[in-house]
Amino acid sequence: MRKEKRKLVREIISIDGDTCTSENVVVSLSACERTREQEAEDLRRSFALTRTLSPIPRGQRSKRRANLKNAISKQKKIDSGAFGCHFENLWGSFSEDKRTSFTYLDCLWFNLYRGQPHKAKVLTWIKKKHIFSKKYVLVPIICWGHWSLLIFCHFGESLQSKTRTPCMLLLDSLEMGNPRRVEPDIRKFVLDIYEAEGRPEDKDLIYRIPLLVPKVPQQTNDEECGRFVLYFSKLFVEGAPEDFRIEDYPYFMNENWFNPNGLESFCEKLGIGKLRFC
Repeated sequence: MRKEKRKLVREIISIDGDTCTSENVVVSLSACERTREQEAEDLRRSFALTRTLSPIPRGQRSKRRANLKNAISKQKKIDSGAFGCHFENLWGSFSEDKRTSFTYLDCLWFNLYRGQPHKAKVLTWIKKKHIFSKKYVLVPIICWGHWSLLIFCHFGESLQSKTRTPCMLLLDSLEMGNPRRVEPDIRKFVLDIYEAEGRPEDKDLIYRIPLLVPKVPQQTNDEECGRFVLYFSKLFVEGAPEDFRIEDYPYFMNENWFNPNGLESFCEKLGIGKLRFC
């Protein structure tokens, strides 16, 4: 009798408020594929939180997918699997012009990079994104159980350019959590990206690329950070200037950037659960 194949399903990091531990791991069906097939296979092999599950009977698969979709839409706290699905839906809503001048990194890559065994793989995946040919690169990051949005601006330009200034933006909806505490990891990440690409820029100049932390709207509880990052992504892609210059910073990014009603409407359109505001 032929052995029945077992289906490999990637596990997802569950974000419980602003904490993230090994106990907060839940299994998700691959309702949304966020990497190419080869990248997904590489991720499966290198990510320690992957395990083999018994195959799902054919008649139950559609029901399980429907249940998963409903569960994602009702979540108050967005785990990495749900975030990836919502981000892909958002990305697909942008115009072709926007998707040509922008790109993004998978929401797990920065977290994986910070773990020593995965650095080389992550840098290999990033090379396939051709970020130095893009004006802007969105990097959703999850660190210490909290979502924030890192944006690379004009990395393909000269580090001494005056008109298209290479810089980084860190948009964080929890300023009281000290966003700059992740700066050392970000700077090492960027330096390794440049080196992996074989870029000719001087290391000292790379390390001094400005990291700007604008004052942006703040979350009112510990459940909203993922939603804020998704909305930051939408608003930045739609409003980013053709040439980002530090002299004109912060452009449209300020404390009045959006209002709770706009955020709630955005979340409803993406199918994210209802928000609770204090």
